[in-house]
Amino acid sequence: MKAETIDPQITVTTQRCVLRPLRRSDAGLLAMYMGDERVARATQSVPHPLPPGTTEAFIDRATAPRRNHDIWALDGSAIGLPDVVGLIALNRMDRDQSEITYWVAPAFWNTGLASEAVRALVEARPQGARTIFGAVFQDNPASARVLTNCGFTYLGDAESYSVARGATVPTWTYALSLE
Repeated sequence: MKAETIDPQITVTTQRCVLRPLRRSDAGLLAMYMGDERVARATQSVPHPLPPGTTEAFIDRATAPRRNHDIWALDGSAIGLPDVVGLIALNRMDRDQSEITYWVAPAFWNTGLASEAVRALVEARPQGARTIFGAVFQDNPASARVLTNCGFTYLGDAESYSVARGATVPTWTYALSLE
């Protein structure tokens, strides 16, 4: 899909965090978390080790007026957590569809923050999608639980390339119809 100029991202408030657009000051925390091999290996696109300048380039792409995706920081500062405890993104697809991706820093795993963020973003429908898809690596059942906890239905198995792993990895694919 061709990148298009889009409206500024919305901000979504949950019980424990605020989903907000990225800002340049997030670079340090993002570099620390994205540089963690556990985070990188759970994503398709984060390399490990993390090359210098990667987070700054990532923020530039995430905040560009012409983009195919919207990326939000999970900001926990209102309740005493760091300004960034994870990321959540929606990638625009054809036919009023989006794909959701997310990660939470290891210090906040198993706290329900990912489920809270996914649920809030689905309810807000910032891209107006009628269907949202999600895929997780099969060796990451916690991320699969996030999707099923938020009402996503299992569609089947597939594969995706992981930059950090340098390999194609089996995935589980899920969908949520919002019609």
